[in-house]
Amino acid sequence: MTASKNLLLILTRNPELGKCKTRLAATIGDQAALEVYKILLDHTVHITQELPCDKHVYYSERISPQDIWDNELYVKKLQRGADLGQRMQDAFQSGFNEGYTKVVVIGSDMYDLDHKDIMNAFAKLNDNDAVLGPAKDGGYYLLGMKQLFPTVFQSKNWGTDTVFEDTMKDLQDMQVGLLDERNDVDRYEDILGIPVFAPFLIDLRP
Repeated sequence: MTASKNLLLILTRNPELGKCKTRLAATIGDQAALEVYKILLDHTVHITQELPCDKHVYYSERISPQDIWDNELYVKKLQRGADLGQRMQDAFQSGFNEGYTKVVVIGSDMYDLDHKDIMNAFAKLNDNDAVLGPAKDGGYYLLGMKQLFPTVFQSKNWGTDTVFEDTMKDLQDMQVGLLDERNDVDRYEDILGIPVFAPFLIDLRP
């Protein structure tokens, strides 16, 4: 029995040294990249914990019973699938199977994301079949649907600058609501100019 008809899916990676933010780590090192990722995780908790919807956290490797995700606020599950598309599709399918009528997914690397963006996404699903939040790198930071459209999870080069465009093509016959463009944190350039990440900046001059 669902407490809400709205479900937020949060896909997260277990915060382990050398296994998260690898493209960022190539510049600032594994330890600093891990610390940046922990800040991003804390931010994701901060903007989602009080949202008036059900929340399912999907871990990449293993479920952590005692961590920053409050067991009273978040249902904890494990990602299933060979790539990001399969993992998202599995999470969406599970949500719809449980009776949710609006399902939205986000990652956990968006310092540029606010709780209002997520609430706006659910609101846009009142009048649209799907909602997308375009990222500056050509991907998307949020996807929401009222029913499962499997094609959006298939035949994608995940992590490339064509994902948003290809997904819009998959949804061309649907009503799609768009959110404002946001910036996710994947590379060194993505943490520049953000005060909380200042301690991790390095001198790249030759």
